Amino acid sequence: MAAMWKPNHTSTSALESGYVPEEAPIAKPPVRLALVAAEQSIIGKGLVFSGDITGSESLFIDGKVEGRINLPGSCVTVGHNGQVDAGIAAGEIVVQGRVRGNVAAFNRVEIHSDGALTGDVTTTRISIEDGAFFKGGIDIRKPVLKSEPEPEFEAEFQPESHTPFQ
Repeated sequence: MAAMWKPNHTSTSALESGYVPEEAPIAKPPVRLALVAAEQSIIGKGLVFSGDITGSESLFIDGKVEGRINLPGSCVTVGHNGQVDAGIAAGEIVVQGRVRGNVAAFNRVEIHSDGALTGDVTTTRISIEDGAFFKGGIDIRKPVLKSEPEPEFEAEFQPESHTPFQ
């Protein structure tokens, strides 16, 4: 019978001894491809907001919002617990929760697999993942060159009587 190799349990590994080779790879932080703003406001899971929201910074919604949201050039993210009954106009809109109302994004609209959007969408780019719920119309606008003035997107809230195709 052949002898089996047994590791020497008394020696220390390279990690335990603190040895690091001279050309050790350095991990780089992941790159985020979404719009990144210096400031972001949060409407938490336990908050309910009713009214108009305007401003110039990004917004993360994990609670409930009713009314209108107007954040041109910023990112509006509706988190997994978020429930929005509002028209949204922003630079970028990410839907992971539930949105009921028309949305307009200058840059893009993303509807994630666990997201639901009921309403019309006006944007230059849209992404709808498999499993996402979407009911409404889509109006894809041509991207605007830097020398041209930005188009004015309008997201009006319409009650459940809204029909996207008339």
